[in-house]
Amino acid sequence: MIELILGGARSGKSRLAERLAVESGLAVTYIATSQPLDGEMNERIAHHRARRPASWALIEEPLTLASVLREHARADRCLLVDCLTLWLTNLLMLDDLVRLTEEREALLECLADLPGRVLLVSNETGLGVVPLGELTRRYVDEAGLLHQAIAERCQRVVFTVAGLPMTLKGAAL
Repeated sequence: MIELILGGARSGKSRLAERLAVESGLAVTYIATSQPLDGEMNERIAHHRARRPASWALIEEPLTLASVLREHARADRCLLVDCLTLWLTNLLMLDDLVRLTEEREALLECLADLPGRVLLVSNETGLGVVPLGELTRRYVDEAGLLHQAIAERCQRVVFTVAGLPMTLKGAAL
């Protein structure tokens, strides 16, 4: 089962994904896409690490998400990816349209064949005003298009606000 969990910053989306991973009863592999580029991001990473059970496997992969998913997905495993928008940002910062397109297409193609449970966490960024900068507008556009394509392929899509999940597609939580 592939699930997309969307929400704004500090909406509770990661906490919800972590709870669903625990409740799955499966062995969990946490796939972190963030990179510790500054002090604030280091703090966020430390906060997430402290919250996760020690028994969870960890893979840190900022770019080649599809290959990691293919390699580690198993019927008896839950993969938790946190988060798609950081992954997208990493690709955008490469300033390589070919690489971005290849990695996005690889991700979308692999979702149909993954065994086990996959929880994809992502920031919903398209609810505010249109950003002023070109790169920021491109990021919001790319994230929106990615979310639409992934939601189409998921069995469940959840939008989280104030820690409360709202099921948009599939079985209610």
